[in-house]
Formats: sequence, structure tokens, C-alpha cells
Amino acid sequence: MRMFGSERIASLMDKLGYKEGDVIQHSMISNSIQRAQKKVEENNFGIRKRLLEYDDVMNKQRNAVYDKRNHALLGERLALDIDHAFSTVAEGLVDSFREQDDFEGFKMACIMNFGLDTTITADDFSKNDAAGLSDRLYTEATERYSKHKADLQQQAIPVFKNIRLTQGSHIENVVVPFTDGRKGLNVLANLDKTISGQGVELTNALEKTITLAVIDDTWKEHLRGMDDLKQSVQTAYLEQKDPLVIYKVEAYNLFRNMNAEVNKDIVSFLCHSSIPIQQENPNLREGRQQKTDMSKMRANKEEVDAAGEDYAANEQDKLVPVTVAPKIGRNDPCPCGSGKKYKHCHGKDA
Repeated sequence: MRMFGSERIASLMDKLGYKEGDVIQHSMISNSIQRAQKKVEENNFGIRKRLLEYDDVMNKQRNAVYDKRNHALLGERLALDIDHAFSTVAEGLVDSFREQDDFEGFKMACIMNFGLDTTITADDFSKNDAAGLSDRLYTEATERYSKHKADLQQQAIPVFKNIRLTQGSHIENVVVPFTDGRKGLNVLANLDKTISGQGVELTNALEKTITLAVIDDTWKEHLRGMDDLKQSVQTAYLEQKDPLVIYKVEAYNLFRNMNAEVNKDIVSFLCHSSIPIQQENPNLREGRQQKTDMSKMRANKEEVDAAGEDYAANEQDKLVPVTVAPKIGRNDPCPCGSGKKYKHCHGKDA
């Protein structure tokens, strides 16, 4: 009644002589309360409807991401998603660098994303149509990745067979470390299936693990960006603009950029992946099914330099006993034999 009741009713109550706490029974008062209640409910309904429209944008994106994640988790359509990622990255590289007319940047991007020194020449890049260049780059990249995947399988088979012969038949799964030179990833592969399938099980596990890791990591960053966007668009009404419309447009752009980043990260890791060990001294360890900590995907440079060593046996990390020498006073003679006081010699910076 304070929000929607009229001042006329309050003045009328004063004229009629109603006191504080008196029971008011009048049709005009009842109708006024009903109108106020209706306005409050309409206002709350509008707020809920507005929030639902914001949530619908987020829900559509969530369904798309979870569908893609389930493909990797369950193994359904994972090969198609990876093939689509190669196609999308190739198309994006051609389009972006043709706009800038930067052939050298295009060649460097092919190396960074596909590990590929493309056969496309400067004349081809400037004269041919974008669709033809995209198809050509996609074909080169997928053929190169197929050969790279076969090399990984051939590299792993002798190691897995050696584990079965030397470690016994009780080992079921093996953790295999992979790195692309920037970040490391541990892949859990079934020992018997890898051997019987000539390494196919290992590369399938690699594709599944890297896809899940990249999606999870990028999705968390995207959620933070969507929260920030929702807060920032609320001031759009000051410019006589609808915040929801701006939110939908910017959310679509954020989601498209996230998808492009996911595809690039997956393709780049797969094309540059390697097992950072020597076959003569394999340090693979037995693996058990457990929840993967995806936060470990983001490794800094020092961790990358040590890729392949963090899974090694603890024998390399043996503690060295510490020798404690007698404490030297600042005015005592320096133990180096110079004849100076310790504070003027080696203890100057102590």
C-alpha cells in the first residue's frame, strides 16, 4: 500500500476519523489492496521473466558444451568432433590471415596449430578462393596428424609389451605422460587393449582426455566471463538500450570465441603431442581409474621443462643430508684464512 496506494485513501481515512489499530471495513479499501497486490505480483513476474531470459542464454550454451563433452566422455562422435575441429581451425586460419593479407603469418600459424609446413604458396594464398584453401589445408593437416598418430602407436607398443613381460599380468591400466612442449597431460590407457589394438587404444584415450581437459578448463573461464558480462550490461539502460539484447549479442560472441579456442587447443596438442621418455628406460607407472584433476593442464614453463620427469620414480628425489657448521660470530676471524673479521669478509652480506 505504501508503494501503490494513493494519497487520497490516506487523507480519506483521516477525515473519517479512523484511529491507529481500528478495523477498516470498506469496499474502496479492499479494492485498493487488490490493485496494489496485483501490481506487486506483476512487477515480481516481470523480474522473474527477465531473469529467465538471461538464464535461457546460458542454458543453451551449457547444453551445447555438455553435448560435446558427452561425446568425448562416452566415445560417441568423438572422431567427428575432432575432424570438425581440424576443419574449423583450417577455415579460421585462412579467413583471418587473408583479411590481413599476411602470408608469412599464415605459414607460422600453420606450424603453431598443426605442426605443418604447408605446401600452399604465396600465389596460391592470394589468388585462390578461401574455401579451396581451407579444404587444402584441412587435407594436409589431417594427413599429417594420421601419420603422427601412427608414429605414437608404434612408439608405445614396445613399451607396453615390455611392461606386460616384466611387470606381470596384474597390471590393468598404465598412465602415459604426453606433452606438446608447453603443457603436460597424463593419459590412462588399458594395457591389454593397447597391445591387442596396436596402440589404437592409447591414441583414442589421448583424444578423449585432451578433449575433456580443454573443454572443462575453457568452460570455467567462460562462465567467469559470462558473469562479468551480465554485470556490465546492466548500465546499458542509461543509453536507452535494452541490456538483454546487448547481453545476447555479446554472449554469442564470447561463446563463438570459446569454441574457436577449444578447437585450437585440442588440435594443437594432438598435432604436437609426444611421449617425453626414452623407450630404453620407460618410466610409465600403473594407473587406476580415478577422477582427473583438469586444473593440472595449465602448466607453467618450469613444469613444461620438467615434463616427463614428474611421473618418474621417487628415487630421483632422494633427500641429501644437511651438514650444520658451528655458528661464526661477526667479530670472529673469517674461516677463509684472510685474517679479517668475519663481518668484513665473507659475512659482509650475511
